Amino acid sequence: MATIHLLNVKPGDCTIIQHNSGRVTMMDVCCAKPRALVSKLLEKAIKTEASKRPLGNFRMCEQSTNPLTYMEDLKINSIHRFILSHPDMDHMDGLDALAARYEIVNFWDSGYRRTKPSFTNSPFEEADWDRYVAMRDGTNPGTNVMRVKAGDRFPCANVKDEDGSVDGLHILAPNEELVKDLNPDDDINEASYVVLYKSSGGKILLPGDAHDATWDFIMNTDPDSLNDCKFLLAPHHGRDSDRKYDFLDAVRPKLTLIGCAPSRHISYGEWHARDLHFITSNQAGDVVLETRGEYIDVFIENASFAEASGCDLAIRNAQGYIYYSTL
Repeated sequence: MATIHLLNVKPGDCTIIQHNSGRVTMMDVCCAKPRALVSKLLEKAIKTEASKRPLGNFRMCEQSTNPLTYMEDLKINSIHRFILSHPDMDHMDGLDALAARYEIVNFWDSGYRRTKPSFTNSPFEEADWDRYVAMRDGTNPGTNVMRVKAGDRFPCANVKDEDGSVDGLHILAPNEELVKDLNPDDDINEASYVVLYKSSGGKILLPGDAHDATWDFIMNTDPDSLNDCKFLLAPHHGRDSDRKYDFLDAVRPKLTLIGCAPSRHISYGEWHARDLHFITSNQAGDVVLETRGEYIDVFIENASFAEASGCDLAIRNAQGYIYYSTL
């Protein structure tokens, strides 16, 4: 059974896939900070209190999950591949601490390059940028750089390994043109990785912060890849970002998770107009997808939202998360 963990991290993304092969994929990271003074018990107590808040604004984004302790609880010891969707700091927040704690065997690099940001009065750490550069440039000890783009086929991802296992990861974007487009007026998000995970239970789409040119490229070159999508992680955390939303007409996911972003910036109406079901990290907290044959079972962290949604609080997975639906 493959399991996909979509962590409640603010302000970015963090997805962990435990493949049937035993390999682990992480796409993006945020809030991965050592918490020497905060015990796991205290963290759990904080989350329990958050689950008792009144209905309406469930405020789970105020209690971000720490990927380091989350993976410790899962007993993950090694990351086979780390996919940085694009080099924005909210997608590599805590990368230095992650690499110090966990072996990262492969790092996917699209080839996109940007100027180092300023860290003066920044909430982010320069050490994370420096670790990214080391991984990108092949100087991080023990990490192999995979310079891969749309359509590439290679072992362990979408081609069988020597033992016959395959992890079902397909790169839909970017291509060379999106990466090399250096127009300063363009959005860095247009060079974001878009990864399609073809799980046994159905298609799961992880698009980073993909913007209009990215979606236009996919819909013009490989539109069938978007058909029959069961789950979508909303691009750019569901922010409006002055974007088109015709990609939703192509994808039509059975369920979308909208990440942590200020409510006033989220384009809820685009999903409502298409009668598409979505939940938010602010409602659900962490979301876990468990494949079961041709199905995907969805589990959520927040008991208050589960109860408000009519879920049976007695049905839980091994982590104690509550059953929400089956896709």
